[in-house]
Amino acid sequence: MTETLLEAYRTMRTIRAFEERVHEEFATGDIPGFVHLYAGEEASATGVCSHLDRRDTIASTHRGHGHCIAKGVDVKAMMAEIYGRTTGSCHGKGGSMHIADLSKGMLGANGIVGGGPPLICGTALAAKQRGTGGVGVAFFGDGASNQGTTLEALNLASVWNLPAVFVAENNGYAEATSSTWSVASDNIADRAAGFGMPGVIVDGYDFFAVTEAAGEAIDRARAGGGPTLLEMKFTRYFGHFEGDQQAYRADEVAHAREHLDCLKRFRTRVVESGELSEESLDKVDTEVAKLVEEAVAEAKAAPKPTRADLETDVYVSY
Repeated sequence: MTETLLEAYRTMRTIRAFEERVHEEFATGDIPGFVHLYAGEEASATGVCSHLDRRDTIASTHRGHGHCIAKGVDVKAMMAEIYGRTTGSCHGKGGSMHIADLSKGMLGANGIVGGGPPLICGTALAAKQRGTGGVGVAFFGDGASNQGTTLEALNLASVWNLPAVFVAENNGYAEATSSTWSVASDNIADRAAGFGMPGVIVDGYDFFAVTEAAGEAIDRARAGGGPTLLEMKFTRYFGHFEGDQQAYRADEVAHAREHLDCLKRFRTRVVESGELSEESLDKVDTEVAKLVEEAVAEAKAAPKPTRADLETDVYVSY
């Protein structure tokens, strides 16, 4: 249990450190393209993916760095990808919004809102037909929960009784539009009843609550019980995209960082219970900081794609 908790903390700390560094680096102008950060939502990706293995696949959103790290994608390859370098996980051709690693079951971040849930129906159907025991997990935001693609995927997964889990990461805003304005029901999870599947609301700041709910959903899917819709509720710490001035919200981020933060809550719980020591957690912080520093340095030193690379990787076999 101690090693499991320490690994969970390492994953959450790596996501946080990675995102905060990308936030700093993007301001220098050295990172091309758009960047959407995941900081504040670490418990969701970590708690869900802690139940997954190499049989399982995940589909992400345009806010996909946390999902990648939690599914085991190499951090240095991710940083290189964000910098658009040939050593990146997609050879510098995907960037932040399309970062992927099929060898890890990470189907990719996705620039299409609501693009991930249908993909997961495909991988879940393949797992069911092949009898691999694999589960497909689709992460999507509160904005994507209103897309027809998402609703069709929920229906199809239930009709076909697929080994799938749908994780609605409700961070309160679809770009700058509050979910209280754009989601007709009080909770996204309430919609699950309409598709004949369980819907569970989860405190997304609480790693242990996420882990328990995700474990039940994934075990149920793996055992042939069909799909589940989980709704994680939390606040994203940065704007919708890097450069977003966030004029649509004021003090809620500061409140979440100070009083609700998933890393602080995790640390308080495991130290007070005696399961982990402050020293062991501090050591993880140091190791992660070194990893991220190395990732940035190696990314900056790596070559960019050349003209000769334009016609490679055009077609990829799944």
